[in-house]
Amino acid sequence: MIEYVKTILQKVSFSRYLFEKELRKGLRLILPAELMEFRDWCYRMFGKTHEPILNRYFLPAL
Repeated sequence: MIEYVKTILQKVSFSRYLFEKELRKGLRLILPAELMEFRDWCYRMFGKTHEPILNRYFLPAL
């Protein structure tokens, strides 16, 4: 499921609104064991463009 969520995020990364919407949905699909890997991937791929959105969803989990 994690690969599916990654694919969707790459396709909607042009829009802040769509990116946040799909990230929120994707986080519900990802297994707890995959969360850290997914978080690291998100920051590597989208940290420069969507860091405030990522911080909103991942920093409370740290």
